[in-house]
Amino acid sequence: MRTAAMSLPASALAPAGPSTSPPPLPRLANAYRVLEHGLDAAFGGAGNPLRQLGALGFLLLWLLVASGSILFIVLDTSAAGAYKSVDALAAVPWMLGTALRGLHRYAADALVLVMGLHILREWLLGRYRHWRRMIWWTGVPLVGLAFVSAVGGFWLNWDRLGQYSVLATAQWLDALPILAVPLSRNFLGDASLSDRLFTLFIFIHIGIPLLLVFGLWFHIQRISLAKVFPARPLAWAILLGLLALALVLPVRSQGPADLTSLPTALALDWWLLFIHPLMDATSATTVWVLLGLAFVLLALPPLLPTAARQPVAKVYPEHCSGCARCFDDCPYSAITMVAHPNGKPGMQLAQVSADLCASCGICAGACPSSTPFRSTEQLVTGIDMPQWPVHTLRRQLVEGLRALPGPRRLVVFGCDQGAQGRLDAPDALHLKLVCAGALPPSFIEYALRAGADAVLVNGCREGGCAFRLGQRWTDQRLTGAREPYLRPSVAQDRWRVAWTDMGDEAALAAALETLRQQCHSGTPSTPEESPR
Repeated sequence: MRTAAMSLPASALAPAGPSTSPPPLPRLANAYRVLEHGLDAAFGGAGNPLRQLGALGFLLLWLLVASGSILFIVLDTSAAGAYKSVDALAAVPWMLGTALRGLHRYAADALVLVMGLHILREWLLGRYRHWRRMIWWTGVPLVGLAFVSAVGGFWLNWDRLGQYSVLATAQWLDALPILAVPLSRNFLGDASLSDRLFTLFIFIHIGIPLLLVFGLWFHIQRISLAKVFPARPLAWAILLGLLALALVLPVRSQGPADLTSLPTALALDWWLLFIHPLMDATSATTVWVLLGLAFVLLALPPLLPTAARQPVAKVYPEHCSGCARCFDDCPYSAITMVAHPNGKPGMQLAQVSADLCASCGICAGACPSSTPFRSTEQLVTGIDMPQWPVHTLRRQLVEGLRALPGPRRLVVFGCDQGAQGRLDAPDALHLKLVCAGALPPSFIEYALRAGADAVLVNGCREGGCAFRLGQRWTDQRLTGAREPYLRPSVAQDRWRVAWTDMGDEAALAAALETLRQQCHSGTPSTPEESPR
C-alpha cells in the first residue's frame, strides 16, 4: 500500500455536485489542527491520542470499573469501618494497594480531561450539526453523571476530604427550595454517620455509573462500528502512565472524618472537586446558576444557525440487488435492509433513514452497480446521492479528460472535507467528492482507460475523516481488503493516494508532483475504450 500524509494551495475545481466543504475554521480551530498534525508526525494517525478521544474515554471508564470493582471487594461498607479498610491499602506489599487506589483516582481525573477535550474537539470541528445533533445532545447529560459519580467516590473513603465534600454538597443542595429539612444537619455536631446514609453513598458511586454506561449506549447507538478501545500501543501507554503516576504521587487518606470539627488544610483534587471551592468563594445559588448556564451552553451548539442540509441518499429499487454493502459501510447506521417490493423470497432492498443519513455518499461508493463501465447512457445505481450522482461524476471525468490538452493527463479524485485548494495545473483534472469514500474504486481503472496517465485519490488523514469511515473504507477498497475493490490488474504505478487534512495543501500538491514524475512522458495517452 502506498500512502502519503500530505497537504495544497488555496483554490479547487468544482466538485461533482454541490460543495459540502466546511466553512473556514476560526483561528482557535486552526491552532488545534496544527497541534493534531504535530502529534500525527510524532505518533502517526493510529497512535494520535487527539484522534481517539472517544475511545480513550471508554478505556478510562473500563479502568475505573475494573479497579473500582476490586476496591469495592476490600471496602468495609459500614460508616465506622470504611476509612480503615481504604487506609489499609497503603500497607499492601509491593505497593499493590497504593497502585490500585492511585489508578482509580487518576483514571477519574484523566476521564474528566479526555471528556473536556472530546467536547472541545467536536465543537471546534463543527461536529454537532444535522445528523450529529442527537449524538451531541445525548452526550450532554453524561458530563453531569460523570461528575456526580466522581464526587460520590470521595465520600466512600470517609476521611476529612470526604467529610468536606459531603458537607459542601449538602449545603449546596440546601439552597434548593424543595427540601423541608436541611441536609447539612446530618453532617454537623457530635452525631455519627449512620450505615443507612453510608449505603446511599455507595449507591451514588456505583448506581450512577450504571446510568452512565446506559447513557453511553444511547450516545453511540447512531454510530456504526463505534470505537470503544484505542490503538493497543496507546492503551498500554495510558495504563502504564497512570500506574507510574499512582506510584510517584500516591493517593493517601487525609485522616478519619470527625463530625465534631470542620476539616481544614485539605489536599483537594481540583479536577473533580472544583465545585466546592467555587461555592466557598461565591455562594450555593451562584454555583447553581453557573452550572445551569454551563449545561445550557453545552446543549446550545446544535441549535445555532447553519447551512442547509444536503439531500439524503436515494435508493433505486430496480437497480438494488440487496447485497447489503451500503448497509455494512454506512458510518451512521442510516441504512437498513428490508424486503424488496418485487416480492421475491429472500430479496432485500436498502432503506435510508433521513434522520440518520450524513449525505456522505459512502454508500454510493460501496454499491456494485456504481461501476462506470456499465453500458448505459444514463448511469443509475442501486443507491446514490441525488445532488451529485455517479452519472455526473462519469460525465465530468470523460469531458474533463477530453478538454485536457496533453500530452500528459492526470486525474485527481479529491475529498471536499480535507485539504482545501485548487490544483491549478494544465495537465490535471481535479474532481471533488464530498468524501473519498463516495468514489467507486472502478473509477480509477475507468479513468486510466479513458485517457488518464495516472490517478491520485485524495482523502482525509488516517483517523481524521469528517464522516468517520470514509478514509478507512477507501484505503481497504483500493488495497483489495474490502469490496468493491480495485482490480489487481490495474497497474499500481499509475495510481497513488494522499491522505491530507485542511492545512495540508502543500503536501497534496507535492503528491501530485510525485505522481507526475512517475508518469511516462512523450506520446499523449490514448483511451482504451470509447467513454460514454
